[in-house]
Amino acid sequence: MYITITPQKLGGAFSQSAGDFVNYLEKENQGKDPLDKEYFFNQYEDKIKPYQVIKEIDGNTAKLKLKEPKYYSITINPSQYELKHIHNNPEKLRAFVREAMKEYASSFHREINGKPINVDDIKYFAKLEHERTYKSNDIAIRENKPYSNQIAHLKNELRKVERGEVLGNALQIEKDIRKLVREAPYKIRGQVVEPGMKKEGSQSHIHIIVSRKDASNSYSLSPGSKYKASEVKMHGKMVKRGFERDRFIQNSEKAFDRLFQYNRNYVESYAAKKMLTKDPKQYFLSLGKLGINEKKIAFKMIRQTGLQLPVLHLPQNKVGFAYKQLKKIIEASVKASSIGY
Repeated sequence: MYITITPQKLGGAFSQSAGDFVNYLEKENQGKDPLDKEYFFNQYEDKIKPYQVIKEIDGNTAKLKLKEPKYYSITINPSQYELKHIHNNPEKLRAFVREAMKEYASSFHREINGKPINVDDIKYFAKLEHERTYKSNDIAIRENKPYSNQIAHLKNELRKVERGEVLGNALQIEKDIRKLVREAPYKIRGQVVEPGMKKEGSQSHIHIIVSRKDASNSYSLSPGSKYKASEVKMHGKMVKRGFERDRFIQNSEKAFDRLFQYNRNYVESYAAKKMLTKDPKQYFLSLGKLGINEKKIAFKMIRQTGLQLPVLHLPQNKVGFAYKQLKKIIEASVKASSIGY
């Protein structure tokens, strides 16, 4: 599961209204029968229309400054394993979102009228999407790029040959193109994966638009706060402040596991992914200490879903170490437990 929290984009050509974002989230509904459309929902209601979302979010911005975000976007991306476990069931995804938003509310170190923040203090609207397309920063696109560039160059040469602009062997060029297509590491139905192509398999994910202000339009609740859980003296009294992002993500994972009896593997946990970035040595030590069966599943996940990819974002001086550790653990485990590689 991958969860992100992003503030509203402001300035330049970006609107102060939530309208553009809401309309963007309607893209999968275009051309669909009303019965097949995905509607917005919140904690208690389903089938909320887009204009209602825009009205509610845009009307809940009291005393916010022009350059302050009026809303935040939360994206929840369940893994292929998680989606398979719940059979990609939309009702289960909606139930999970409602549990996750309880965790979102409780992650604020704030009080309203002397009471901790709860989900009824949060104004949000969520929407399921079922399609994803490849983007330029996806590993498939990056690793295909040398092949895609050569194929594009050869296709251009082929067109020139066919038009008689240059001399060349059209049959040989076509043969070279087919060879590059075969060698490209990522393909869908025989086509080299390129930006904009739809991803295969279950791709369900959730977009949530959550107001910066509480449901009463009185208090500012920023998940982007630079303050973690703390207290500060304001106007002569101690006031709680801050948002615990790690708590929100970890407790959302636990909510999914609890709701659907999902047995989360070490490598797919938020804590493990964070450790890989901050302390790769400890990450690989922990990976090596897993039980035989859990280790088998962990390596299968790493192989099939690219869970080792955070290594690519490590500081350069740590990348080599990380890959060496992973290779060492895999080799040791193959010998010890006959993991099929």
